[in-house]
Amino acid sequence: MTMTEKILARASDKPEVTPGDNVWVNVDVLMTHDIGGPASFGVFKEQFGQKAKVWNPEKIVIIPDHYIFTADERANRNVDVLRDYCSEQNIKYFYDIKNRGNFGANPDYKGVCHVALAQEGHCRPGEVLLGTDSHTCTAGAFGQFATGTGTTGAGFVLGTGKLLLKIIGEISVAGATYKTMEFVGTTVECLSMEERMTLCNMVVEAGGKNGVIPADKTA
Repeated sequence: MTMTEKILARASDKPEVTPGDNVWVNVDVLMTHDIGGPASFGVFKEQFGQKAKVWNPEKIVIIPDHYIFTADERANRNVDVLRDYCSEQNIKYFYDIKNRGNFGANPDYKGVCHVALAQEGHCRPGEVLLGTDSHTCTAGAFGQFATGTGTTGAGFVLGTGKLLLKIIGEISVAGATYKTMEFVGTTVECLSMEERMTLCNMVVEAGGKNGVIPADKTA
C-alpha cells in the first residue's frame, strides 16, 4: 500500500484499502478557525442537539487567525463565537488571541492555523487531520493524511469523530472535470433544500462544471 492507503487503513480499522474504496475514517484531529468554526458549530447543534457534546474535546483544535486584525464588529463576533463554544464544550486546544477573561492580548497567541498546528504538536505521522481550510493539506509534510473539509463535514465530525466522502471517493477528485453532475432518484427526492445545496456545492471538489437537481415540490 501507499503511505496514504496505510494511514486510511489504520484510521478505518481495516487491514488494507485500495483505490475506489469508500471507508468511514476515524479522525485524529479536527481543526477549525474563525471563518469555518461558527458555521460548523451551527451544523453540529442542528444535527446533534443544542446541548450535545462533541465526540472528543481533546481532539479539536480551534485557532482564530483570519478576522483578528479587523475592527469590523461582525467579523469580531466570529471570534467571540469560537470563545463561547470552546467554553461550552470544554475544548482543550483553543489558541485565543486574548488572555483568559478577555483582558488584553495573549502574548502566546499562535497566529496562522497551519503553522500553529505544527508548532503545538498537532501534526503527527500516520494520523488523519481535517480542517475547515483548503490549505490544511500543509500538514502532509509531517507524514499524515491532512485535507480540508466543508462546514457540513466538520459539523458531522464534531459529533461523531468520523467522516465519509462517498461519491468523490468513487470517481476521484478529477472524475467530473468540466462535466455536469446530475443528482436524481428517490434518495435525492427525500433530501431537504439545505442537503441538496450541499450536494451541488461539492461538485467542484470533483472537478465538476456544475451540479443540478431536478426541481420538484421541495424546491
